Amino acid sequence: MTQHPALERRLGTTDAVVIGLGSMIGAGVFAAFTPAAEAAGTWLLLGLAVAAVVAYCNATATAQLAAQYPSSGGTYLYGRERLGDWWGFLAGWGFVIGKTASCAAMALTFAAYAAPSGWERPVAVAAVVALAAVNYRGITRTARLTRVIVAVVLVALGVAVAAGLLVGDPDLDRVLSAAAPDGGWYGVLQSAGLLFFAFAGYARIATLGEEVRDPARTIPRAVQVALLLALLVYAVVAVTVLGVLGADGVAGTPTPLAAVVDAGPWEAAAPVVRIGAAAAALGALLALIAGIGRTTLAMARHDDLPAWLAAVHPRHRVPHHAEVALAVAVCLLVLTVDLRGAIGFSSFGVLLYYLVANVAASTQDADHRRFPRALQGLGAVGCAVLVATLPLGSVLAGVAVLAAGVAYRLLRLRRRPS
Repeated sequence: MTQHPALERRLGTTDAVVIGLGSMIGAGVFAAFTPAAEAAGTWLLLGLAVAAVVAYCNATATAQLAAQYPSSGGTYLYGRERLGDWWGFLAGWGFVIGKTASCAAMALTFAAYAAPSGWERPVAVAAVVALAAVNYRGITRTARLTRVIVAVVLVALGVAVAAGLLVGDPDLDRVLSAAAPDGGWYGVLQSAGLLFFAFAGYARIATLGEEVRDPARTIPRAVQVALLLALLVYAVVAVTVLGVLGADGVAGTPTPLAAVVDAGPWEAAAPVVRIGAAAAALGALLALIAGIGRTTLAMARHDDLPAWLAAVHPRHRVPHHAEVALAVAVCLLVLTVDLRGAIGFSSFGVLLYYLVANVAASTQDADHRRFPRALQGLGAVGCAVLVATLPLGSVLAGVAVLAAGVAYRLLRLRRRPS
């Protein structure tokens, strides 16, 4: 096989945790509680717990695999190594298509908060181009900018939580209400599937495996720390919005954190929340571009995507062709799809990706096992169940695009010299 230039190991544990947080504490925390409350009412806290359990199972599988295979590509690489080429391709293609849709969703979310009415799509395209340029200049710049964005987001969330808990007249009965949701357990699982979308960023740490120092130690630690911190943030936010607005109030507004601020005398804090939401979307978009570019690089290195995408910039040491192609694809999506469609389609690809990760991790031997095998079984089942909660249109679209990728690979295999 052709030897390709390697990426440079520049990131430490803190950098990796920050990139993971930048991916997880994104636009989802500002918007995901609304559809979750519609599905599960006050039981969305149970949905959050289910999503966290599935996310933890997936995170431990990803961390265990990344420690053994510290190269770019994430579960695309792990699936190939542990299960075979086709499993790896399914994971890689699911990640690329799902997270490309996530990029479009984050860009559209940013524009919804930051752009004047009627200018949302042009502003979203400008955001994609600007952040792709940041990634093009090198991974350490990505980590530095992500630190700033995460800080801004946490300040905005802190202001919203303080406004809700201190002056928003919170009521614990609204949080602890035992009224069953109309959708029953299906509603709870649906809320878990919606909230899982906000947890999925820890995979970006594994896809940066070729750029992390001491990956066998750094990646497992960074994945678990980032996930725990994100869960704590989400739990505090969920209790706050439920306590101030109640389940019906959360379900009735597309901007629950802004509504929390508006419910009290701190109306002047609303712009802080809006800025934080825009920054969150930018942080997630920045980390997504980095992760997808590196999975695309790995797939191109193995001839599952065009070889042109395997190029690494001679100076900045980033997969620049892959990132340019990604930016073009995301801009096209931004101009043609809506936010709901982008999120639903993304969830299909992401859950397929983690399903393969859990199956692959379950095959590792004792020398490389860091977590009980039962966690991988639970994670695989959890991914399958959450996929079943997705809207039918999202599932059908995901299957269609997945089939197109399989057809492309079959064609390349037939044309490949024996």
